[in-house]
Amino acid sequence: MRIAITDGIDPSAKDRLVEIGHDVEERHYTNQELLDGCIADFDVVIIRSATKMTSEVIYANSHKLSLIIRAGVGVDNIDIEAANENSVLVCNTPSSSTNAVVELAIGHLISTNRRIIRGDVMLKNGIWGKKELRGSELRGKNLGLLGYGRIARGVADIAKIMGMNIHVYDPYLVKTDDDCIYHENVESLFSSCTHVSIHCYLSEETHHLVNRELISIMPKIGADGIFCGNHIVNCARGGIIDESDLLDSLINGDLTTAALDVFEIEPIVKNDLLKLENFQATPHIGASTFEAQNRIGMEIVSIVDDFSKGVKPGSSLN
Repeated sequence: MRIAITDGIDPSAKDRLVEIGHDVEERHYTNQELLDGCIADFDVVIIRSATKMTSEVIYANSHKLSLIIRAGVGVDNIDIEAANENSVLVCNTPSSSTNAVVELAIGHLISTNRRIIRGDVMLKNGIWGKKELRGSELRGKNLGLLGYGRIARGVADIAKIMGMNIHVYDPYLVKTDDDCIYHENVESLFSSCTHVSIHCYLSEETHHLVNRELISIMPKIGADGIFCGNHIVNCARGGIIDESDLLDSLINGDLTTAALDVFEIEPIVKNDLLKLENFQATPHIGASTFEAQNRIGMEIVSIVDDFSKGVKPGSSLN
């Protein structure tokens, strides 16, 4: 098959695809090139978040295209309805990057609460800020998980070991974990938790779900009775948090800290959040580990292999 890789994959996976006989071309295309049908003669396109497989792009390239593979989890950049209408199968790699994102979310939780990045910046500017950098411990605090899929469960496992109390809101969840406190609505989750980590998909239902109203009802006193402030981490998708409301909440003190790995518009260059000392960010690196990229690449090879043999891949979404 002819395979277009538009946003890059692990080199070992690309080499393997060539070894098993596929014609592989790796190149990033502009949106206009995609609209002009530049991948219409490919059987498979492998994308990440940068390439937007909109309805218009899918229709413009439907001549031969029969499989879209998302190297990652989120598929909000793929119009699955248009893919259905053009008999294009859509797959993702749902489990390969789980551990990498789990570790990043936990890292942001620890870093914001212990003010690690701020301390580093102060030291590098010649300031011994020991008195100004008093933080809080995670043990004994309530951690709210907005969404409770693979990544959230991984975060919960580590947070439990650290002594946190796990609270969950997921309207599509089958309750199976007796170690969690389940909430009937998102307001109940936020009003119960000093710490919230976001792990849901971006959709019409979740767009700007986290706003100033929800943030304002978060407590600042931990379940252990000690002041710890309130903290939000998002390593899921940009757009779930209203960034304008987040900015105001961080400035006016309704929210103590926030850490984002994802943004509504990426890449971000000018964003007032980046000017705040109580905000920390990473440039969408949730899956950016050597191990995760290798796993993603090998899962892609497996998907292509199944598809080429007429077997529907297990990660198919339509």
